[in-house]
Formats: sequence, structure tokens, C-alpha cells
Amino acid sequence: MSKLILLRGNSGSGKTTVARALQRKFGRNTLLLSQDTVRREMLWAEDGPDTQALPLLRELLVYGKQHCETVLLEGILRADWYRPLFTAAVQAFGSRIFAYYYDLPFEETVRRHQTRPQKEAFGAQEMRLWWNEQDWIGFSRKPVWTRR
Repeated sequence: MSKLILLRGNSGSGKTTVARALQRKFGRNTLLLSQDTVRREMLWAEDGPDTQALPLLRELLVYGKQHCETVLLEGILRADWYRPLFTAAVQAFGSRIFAYYYDLPFEETVRRHQTRPQKEAFGAQEMRLWWNEQDWIGFSRKPVWTRR
């Protein structure tokens, strides 16, 4: 029976690093869906309430449910913009969703960003524009990772 692990949080919080490590840990037949990869690299789409990434992410979730033991979905995934995706996830995976939100201080995410290969692509100013404090989705029954 397939399960979904949902990792959300602000830029620089560690979601992608953990998702990649989990994919290696779970091994073959683990689908990793990265919001950044789908939206920015595959579609080259803007983010927002009507992002073109939403239908593709939904389709990929369904594919993962049908063909993979574990699906990892990671990204900022703003609750107000991606609510339809979370609704689709609940419909597909039911109680087999393990949702986590990375709740770190802004300064810590900026510090972590400075260790990343793409540190020159954007900086603290852009990260502040994207910042969304405690962006809860409401259906998580799992502990929230906090570092305050």
C-alpha cells in the first residue's frame, strides 16, 4: 500500500536535502516530486494561486499512488495556493499521509542557503519576499519540526 511523505517549509529549510536522503533510504520504487523541479524546470511556470504546476503535480501524485511504494512530495507549497493538491493527496492516500512542516527562523534559512550550490541565484532579499510564516495546512497529524 502506497504512502505519501509531505515535506513543506520555507526556502532554505532543508526539505530537498531530507527528501533526497529519504529516497535513497527507501530505495527503488520511491518517487520524489520536487515542487521546484516540476514548476521551474519542467514547466518553467510562475508560482501563484493558479500555477500551471498544480495539474501536473496532481497527476504525478496519482501515478505515484498507483506505481510506487513511497511518494515524497517536497516544496514550499503555500497552503493557500496548493490547497487543491492537498485535497487530491487526501483523496488518493487517505490516512497514509505523513506530513511535516519545517518551522525555522528566517535567519536560519538564510544561513543554510549560503551553503547551497544555488546561493548566487538568489539571496535574503528574495527569500524575505517568499517568506510565509507558519504556513499550516490543517490536516497534518504528525509532529511539526520546529527549531526556534
